[in-house]
Amino acid sequence: MPDKKILILTSQQIQQKIDRIAYQILEDNFDEQEVLIAGILPRGNHVAERLKVMLDKIAPFETRLLTIELEKESSKLQAKTNFDVQECSNKVIVLVDDVLNSGKTLAYGFGIFLDVPLKKLRTVVLVDRNHKNFPVTTDYAGIALSTVIKQHIDVVLNEAGQEDAVYLR
Repeated sequence: MPDKKILILTSQQIQQKIDRIAYQILEDNFDEQEVLIAGILPRGNHVAERLKVMLDKIAPFETRLLTIELEKESSKLQAKTNFDVQECSNKVIVLVDDVLNSGKTLAYGFGIFLDVPLKKLRTVVLVDRNHKNFPVTTDYAGIALSTVIKQHIDVVLNEAGQEDAVYLR
């Protein structure tokens, strides 16, 4: 029996959520010179790319896209980045992922910046599932869903032959 998928967000709704989050980031950082947007690979980076495009249109500050690749199944922080973490010193970081489930991925994302004095660290997720095992909260969420733990959220972004969407299954 195939999994039944329920459409949660269409492509247009995803973009509307990202646009709204971009305006919230602008409001929170209006006086900044630069904001660094750190996307967690793979889908968090797609959300981060779209946020950067929107912020580049509306914000007076510069934005720079950073990518973070985490070993999510590891019991300790193992990460690869496309930047030197020390470059983030005294800057605003916006950490982006697609779905917040247990909070482990965002907690590992925080870990990358622990030894660097930041001006501000904010978090963005497209979908917040409210099933946190870690004391992690988001500053900006596209949508918050109260789901059953056995349910799964599928975020489809930039995938060949498929329209962007968020599904619950």
